[in-house]
Amino acid sequence: MKKSLSIGLSAFALAALLSGCAGTSGTATSPTTTPGSAAGSTSAPASTSAPAAATADLKVAESTAGPIVVDGKGMSVYYYTKDVKDSGTSTCTGGCLEAWPPVLAASDTPTVDGVTGTVGTIATPDGKKQLTVNGMPVYYYAEDLAAGDIKGQGVGGVWYLVAPSGEMITAAAGY
Repeated sequence: MKKSLSIGLSAFALAALLSGCAGTSGTATSPTTTPGSAAGSTSAPASTSAPAAATADLKVAESTAGPIVVDGKGMSVYYYTKDVKDSGTSTCTGGCLEAWPPVLAASDTPTVDGVTGTVGTIATPDGKKQLTVNGMPVYYYAEDLAAGDIKGQGVGGVWYLVAPSGEMITAAAGY
């Protein structure tokens, strides 16, 4: 009984922590799983029918907010309004990155399918390549657990979905 109470309280604390991040630097210290990442992931891959090389880094999918940019597994990507276009850096650091992990490039040359905005990369502090669209870094939202989730849309008035053209979708999702 004591063990199940401890597990329940831990799960509750993690849920409370994730729901509290609205884009400001936080003091969160618990690890989260990065959508679309193999490192530390406990979920199965979204699809094993297509070879990895054939999957685009970014593509277009339909959502209740209209057409949006998603990663190769269908996970929604977001802009952070506090980032500066073409600065070559991300302003989401520390605890922010736990709730809003960067979308990383699979190779030095990102591939796209249907995205008409300019796709590039910037270096992360740990030497990885974060994808950018029209000069703005893009991120996942840790609470988006499945392809098609858009729970991060409008969070804190600073996180917004990315349109295929690279524009920021600031309208509320129709759900």
